[in-house]
Amino acid sequence: MSRLAIFLLTACLGANAMAADAIDANRKKDFGDITVHYNTFTSSFLQPETAQAVGVVRSKEKGLINVTVIKGVTPVAAQVTGTIKDLGGKSEVLTFKQINEKGGINYLAPYSVTQREYKTFTINVETGGKAHSFQFNQELFPAE
Repeated sequence: MSRLAIFLLTACLGANAMAADAIDANRKKDFGDITVHYNTFTSSFLQPETAQAVGVVRSKEKGLINVTVIKGVTPVAAQVTGTIKDLGGKSEVLTFKQINEKGGINYLAPYSVTQREYKTFTINVETGGKAHSFQFNQELFPAE
């Protein structure tokens, strides 16, 4: 397994550099035979080579959300979209980029983190002709 796939799997399964989501510590949502794993972290958490390979700018004020869609035990391609909204109602569209690695498909989207604040993420996943959506709240911090 490549270094990127190992990193993203580790990040997705719990190495959260920004904050823990108290509501769902598993960081996954089940929709029948589809499981969506998700996680957020600062882009400065990525190694420079990895960031360059996936086209991500490393910054203490840039976060990334990683989404992986699994059917059974197999990663599947999906259409992933989403938004992030602050408490004041200001919304930012999340633009996901599909990253294909041996044995895995990840979807990464950057977002801004300029100060400590709570944000609501809305994630939409479409695969196999079925649409699934979920939200989660996250307290975000710029990296130190």
